[in-house]
Amino acid sequence: MALFRRILLISLVLLPVLALAQHLPQDVVPEHYNLTFTPDLQKATFAGDAAIQVKIVNSVHTITLNSAELEFQSTTIEQGGNVQEAKVSFDAAKEQATLTASAQLMPGPANIRISFTGILNDKLRGFYLAKTKLRNYATTQFESTDARRAFPSFDEPAFKSTFDITLVVDKGDTAISNGRIVTDTPGPGADKHTLKFSTTAKMSTYLVAMSVGDFECNEGSADGIPIRVCGTPDKKPLGMVAVRYAEEILKFYNQYYGIKYPFGKLDIVGVPDFEAGAMENTGAIFYRESLLFIDDQHSSVSSHQAVFEVLAHEMAHQWFGDLVTMQWWDNLWLNEGFATWMALKPSQALHPEWNAALDGVRATNGAMTIDSLRNTHPIRAKAETPDEINELFDGISYEKGSAVLRMVEAYVTPDVFRRGVNAYLRKFAYSNAAAEDFWREITVASGRRVDQIMPGFISQPGVPLVTVKSSCVAPQVAAPSRHRRRARIGKPQPKTEVTLTQARFFAEPGASDSKQQDWVIPVCIKASDAKPFCQLVGRQQQIIPMAGCSSWVFANSGASGYYRTRYEGEVLPKVNAAAASHLTTAERVSLVADQSALMRAGQESTGNYLDLITALNQDAENSVVSTYSGSLASIDDYLLANADKDAFRAWVRGNFRPMLAKIGWEPAPGEKDDVRNLRGNLIGILGRLGEDSETIQKATALAKKYLEQPDSVDPSIASTVLAVAARFGDSALFQQYLATMRHRNAPEQFYNLAGALASFHDPQLVQQWLEIIVSPEIRNQDAAGFIADLISRPGTNRVAWEWVKAHWPQVEAQLTQSSGGAVVGATRSFCDAGSRDDVQKFFTDHKVASSERTLRQTIERIDSCISYRDQQQSSASAWLQQHSGGAASGGAR
Repeated sequence: MALFRRILLISLVLLPVLALAQHLPQDVVPEHYNLTFTPDLQKATFAGDAAIQVKIVNSVHTITLNSAELEFQSTTIEQGGNVQEAKVSFDAAKEQATLTASAQLMPGPANIRISFTGILNDKLRGFYLAKTKLRNYATTQFESTDARRAFPSFDEPAFKSTFDITLVVDKGDTAISNGRIVTDTPGPGADKHTLKFSTTAKMSTYLVAMSVGDFECNEGSADGIPIRVCGTPDKKPLGMVAVRYAEEILKFYNQYYGIKYPFGKLDIVGVPDFEAGAMENTGAIFYRESLLFIDDQHSSVSSHQAVFEVLAHEMAHQWFGDLVTMQWWDNLWLNEGFATWMALKPSQALHPEWNAALDGVRATNGAMTIDSLRNTHPIRAKAETPDEINELFDGISYEKGSAVLRMVEAYVTPDVFRRGVNAYLRKFAYSNAAAEDFWREITVASGRRVDQIMPGFISQPGVPLVTVKSSCVAPQVAAPSRHRRRARIGKPQPKTEVTLTQARFFAEPGASDSKQQDWVIPVCIKASDAKPFCQLVGRQQQIIPMAGCSSWVFANSGASGYYRTRYEGEVLPKVNAAAASHLTTAERVSLVADQSALMRAGQESTGNYLDLITALNQDAENSVVSTYSGSLASIDDYLLANADKDAFRAWVRGNFRPMLAKIGWEPAPGEKDDVRNLRGNLIGILGRLGEDSETIQKATALAKKYLEQPDSVDPSIASTVLAVAARFGDSALFQQYLATMRHRNAPEQFYNLAGALASFHDPQLVQQWLEIIVSPEIRNQDAAGFIADLISRPGTNRVAWEWVKAHWPQVEAQLTQSSGGAVVGATRSFCDAGSRDDVQKFFTDHKVASSERTLRQTIERIDSCISYRDQQQSSASAWLQQHSGGAASGGAR
């Protein structure tokens, strides 16, 4: 799943009491569900019937299962031909229903039959109502604990069952579910027809899927598996790219896993209102429209890559998560970390022009940014209640999980890792697994100490910092004996000793932890006089000898390590000097990311960091530029005194004008995709940070051209030129953006314009955009993200934050089960004690579901920013004064 979910807020006082009680008893195990649903799209209700075949493990009088927001009409339990009415009691806090039988239920098979009704809610969870301007739809989103809102169920991942699903829908509509349609019969009544779907494979309840409406589909196939991409009728012309990519990915996965796609057919459905990016329901992946439907000829490179890689992520889940499912939610990373890791493989193999492997390196940096907070959590963390479970859907489970897999894969080699992965999938197919099951298979396949590496990275929080010292050691020559004088012995050679020290890295300057943490880290070393090699570092300090005197040493060869590196003494300048000519692009990305993190943490100076960026100003790799562009923005936002702003902008113009001039504003014939993306990045840097008058003028002209005819502007720079023009635009341009956005049907064009509206800095325009966001005009799947975008920008955050506080009931009404965390997290853009205290008090008084950890992280990030400013402002100022002499002119007026 591509985004995060949030659910019921449970009082901290009750958590210790409820935690274990949230689990269902193990005395009754479901084996098969026969489900029938009759949705009423006009009344936003549904009626249902559930016949559940179960196995009684121990004699019981009661059966407890999950149910939320359902009304039971009748409930019976049948065993051995004896049918008895069951008394039902509900525990709303636990989202459970207990069925009590008058006669004892004995070990063996039994059948539960429940008729019930429910609502098609407007919260994008469970069985819910989705809308377009023309009509209503019904669809589902069950991960992690919302199947219980659609049907009474044993709603835990370990309770795998098979499912028969029947949908009674309006005559003009169709439906999509996990299985194929096997019968379509008229009735009941003249205005209905009944669709029965094939029996599913064994799967968990959160993977059940249903969607009802007038969907139209594009069709394809791969290796004999039929593939459909479906959506509302107006989206059909935009669905063929996804069909083509799905065919490519399925063929790749069939070959990689050695296990053919196991679920018979694959439907991929764009849903009008969908909170997550996408959801990996078995055989029926549901999607947010913007990540599925694009115009092949007039969409950006990044949009093509996003469609491919989200497809690759969700399709990877068909093996990781659907075929083999985690035993419980504390091992969520076995789903999400695996799918995130796997998605880059077909992308890199089939579309190397996108450089997906480099995106993996940058994603690792993103994970380490979160993991360097005190308020992070282990990959495998306690999660018992719905609230705790939904808080795990974050960058630790996804990106850190993926990064650790990349590191271990590089250590044991990709071919060996693949053998272990496939052994794991074969062994646990159609069942459940835990983390130990996975790394046991990799250990057996590789013969290496993977079972010692993984626990430290999976079960404890934080990111290691590996400090590197290097020295050339001359050989010690003893006085030769008479015997040795006679022997012809070669002259002893000098050697390089690399001293590695490990400790936990914290983002906040001066932070430390009284608890010593140790990892077994596969550190991979690259040096001037040695072939790259990897060695396990399991002690706090370890010395690694190498033959010869290396002029430089880099301690993350291949950029596959999940650790920060810090170079002491003369090691850093030597590495920096070697970076352009001796480090790969991935390694340069890793070096820049680590130096940025160390600067924020007060362990390196801003001046040294800017020296590194200056040394790389001819490095025209978009991944490198993207890695440091965010740090340059943070310097601009938080470190610059007013007296330093002109010098900084001049330095930006002097460094990046030549690079943009070299590649130009228009794509050249046969231009690489990386260059197209780089162009947009440079326009953003020069326009927003450099306030370069020529860039602003050209961007504004292109933005106005885009408003008239979107296809006339290179789609890979469209969002950037719109944002740069908006940053310096007036009310008239704002109104043009707004009017054009309202008439754009293509998702990419809509979001390009909506994103650019957040770049206008006029307080009145900020407030006007906020008023529109909380109106019915904007879908609630988008509202929280749009609000968060305004709060997250230092140029608009204060106006937006004050407006949000003053209009909180309107804002809160737009929040779905998980989107509130985006609004809470956006307040990390503040960098002063007064704002920190205000944020803390407001969200303490106005609780946002499943956002407790997010709030703690936000406060920690604000504190970290305050320390960053205090420690680094003078360094930035001194460096800019020293380097302002030859600055380029041409700033905005």
